[in-house]
Amino acid sequence: AGGVGGAGACMRRLWNSPGACGRADNRPMGLCRAFVVPAACAALVACSPTLDWRELQTEASGIVATFPCKPDHHARDLRVGDRPLRMHMLVCSAGGTTFAVSFAEVADPAAVTPVLAGLRAAALANVAGTLRGEREWRLAGMTPCPAAGLLEIDGRLRDGVPVQVQAAFFARGLRLYQAS
Repeated sequence: AGGVGGAGACMRRLWNSPGACGRADNRPMGLCRAFVVPAACAALVACSPTLDWRELQTEASGIVATFPCKPDHHARDLRVGDRPLRMHMLVCSAGGTTFAVSFAEVADPAAVTPVLAGLRAAALANVAGTLRGEREWRLAGMTPCPAAGLLEIDGRLRDGVPVQVQAAFFARGLRLYQAS
């Protein structure tokens, strides 16, 4: 079975920016608190020659992320509900696992929760998935949002190959993120 986000793309911090819902006092993101279980898995394979961990900081994303391979950058326009978004993705594959951080920005603070919820629904639909688990997920400095969380999904790729996905969804101000 293939994997997506088995070790996660670990966020180290987000840059300071005004928060959604009138919150401008968010602290910077803390150290690598994104994925406890995937981090443990990563520790088990950290010495693997397949994984070449590196930090990546892009101005467009507003984050520093750790990837086990050199990610490619893709961008595309899509609609989530009735809102158009320009979605960016940093993605790479190593050791049979795909690692990705996607991000987009909304103009209206009232759109943060429904668009983040729409991204969660799209993650399930993209792999014709069923939700295996969901839990609260927090990263220091993220903007509180009811749609933030960590999803564990069982699904299938377009070619029918089974896949397990761990995807974290969160917001920092008007910027929305999916890390898997």
